[in-house]
Amino acid sequence: MKLTADRPYANPEKAARRIMEHARAFEPVQDGRVYIEKINRPVIDEDKATPAEYWAGLMYAKDQGWLEYHESGTFVRMTQAGKDLFP
Repeated sequence: MKLTADRPYANPEKAARRIMEHARAFEPVQDGRVYIEKINRPVIDEDKATPAEYWAGLMYAKDQGWLEYHESGTFVRMTQAGKDLFP
């Protein structure tokens, strides 16, 4: 029955909010950049999200305007809308 349990990050919105928490925890570097590995490693390794769940969450955050995803795939930037998620 272990494989039939609900996955906590199967919902892209939940995954996106967790991604935003990790992005917020990292101190941005040059020009507000948050390196993608500072987000994907904790989400996949510590939170145990699958790569597909991570990607769906990242795209959800981008589509909501919370993150700007650079075309190189190496970093993201939090937008003001993303910063406003946290009081």
